[in-house]
Amino acid sequence: MSSQDLVLLPDENDRLVNFCGQYDEHLRHLEKRLGITIANRGNHFQLSGDESILNSCGELMQALYALTEKEYITPEMVHLALQEAGIEVILESEPSVIAPVVIKTKHGLIKGRGANQKGYLQQIMSHDINFGIGPAGTGKTYLAVACAVHALQTEQVRKIILVRPAVEAGEKLGFLPGDMAQKVDPYLRPLYDALHEMLGLERVEKLIEKGVIEVAPLAFMRGRTLNNAFIILDEAQNTTLEQIKMFLTRLGFGSTAVITGDITQIDLPNEKMSGLRHVMNILQKVDGISFTFFTVRDVVRHPLVQRIVEAYESFEKEQNEKPLP
Repeated sequence: MSSQDLVLLPDENDRLVNFCGQYDEHLRHLEKRLGITIANRGNHFQLSGDESILNSCGELMQALYALTEKEYITPEMVHLALQEAGIEVILESEPSVIAPVVIKTKHGLIKGRGANQKGYLQQIMSHDINFGIGPAGTGKTYLAVACAVHALQTEQVRKIILVRPAVEAGEKLGFLPGDMAQKVDPYLRPLYDALHEMLGLERVEKLIEKGVIEVAPLAFMRGRTLNNAFIILDEAQNTTLEQIKMFLTRLGFGSTAVITGDITQIDLPNEKMSGLRHVMNILQKVDGISFTFFTVRDVVRHPLVQRIVEAYESFEKEQNEKPLP
């Protein structure tokens, strides 16, 4: 870990505000994409991180600051400047030891329990689109919510959006009374439970009232562009091919998306293919997208849950190996 001092001149407050962005969102974007830390007091900045990229990052910041003389800097401009500078190519070519991610919440610290969970947290912190795929009880949804809470508390995003396809788990629930949020609430209960544990019931309710936490059925995502948000799509195995493509193309600048699901528990009608299963074959080699695959060994619920998952896996394997009549 190295550090470098940078002074941006001339020292003009309006230009510095423009350069840093609202709530320092431009600085946070650079930190996330480059794996560095940026601290500043006025026009004095200190960059900390991998020595091989600090000089390039300093030059990029100088160039962006020069633009503030005549232009208003947007997250899109920061994103494009990063791409043109090619700094991330240096990062990809030099393996580095990444410290385990520890998330501080109101009720204590949250960290990965095994290699898969630790890797999952690191992937979410460094990628814009992330998939967590595996059986129930592996912590994929809980850890995604923890990362969303962390991003909101550190002002990396302005809102959390919880999304889930409204597909019944093998049963017909019939008419559900209430407004849209109340109709979708039963499907999002695992996400709510995690939020309540990390932020407290009253705080969650206030954030929902202010629109900082938004609950939305997947069908209502069409036509939107989600900027500066942390979006969680849960139970993604129950999305259709069209739905998951639509969701993935909603991502805007400064946003992170986590898609979780279990491809062994698909509740779609038999004639429809799971969108989650489909994207596994299409997107695994796309830069900027991470996949974490959990197994029965990652289950952190009651020991019987692990045995149940193992029993089902064995049964399904035997059924698939049986010769056709």
